[in-house]
Amino acid sequence: MLKKIIILGIIGAIILVGIGFSFSSTTIEENEEEQTMIITGDVVMPSKVSRPGCEEIDRCYIPSNIIIEKGKQVTWVNEDSAFHSVTSGFYETPTELFDSGHLDPYESYTLTFDESGTFDYFCTLHPWMKGQVIVE
Repeated sequence: MLKKIIILGIIGAIILVGIGFSFSSTTIEENEEEQTMIITGDVVMPSKVSRPGCEEIDRCYIPSNIIIEKGKQVTWVNEDSAFHSVTSGFYETPTELFDSGHLDPYESYTLTFDESGTFDYFCTLHPWMKGQVIVE
């Protein structure tokens, strides 16, 4: 009787170890897929810009000023763990020309600029975050 219990215990342990390997290999594969997701953009919102201070070293949007040709697109990518936005105008006076809405981490927003001019923008959640698109 004791031998049967020991044998059943060993078989049970082998099954549990096999299931554990199955789950861990699935998790590793999922993590590898997440790590290979690459979003490219013209302007990046880097990590930790949801706290004041990035404006002091001009790092809230990188680059904060971009010059493009008329008819070209700009893509902003949120690489921060916080929500951000790309909204035309200034915090006190938005212009309603464009608004990305709240961008989740690693989400992007692309806009085509069909008119020449200077377009200021900011983050509605973090008013110290400011940038500018100059369309020639």
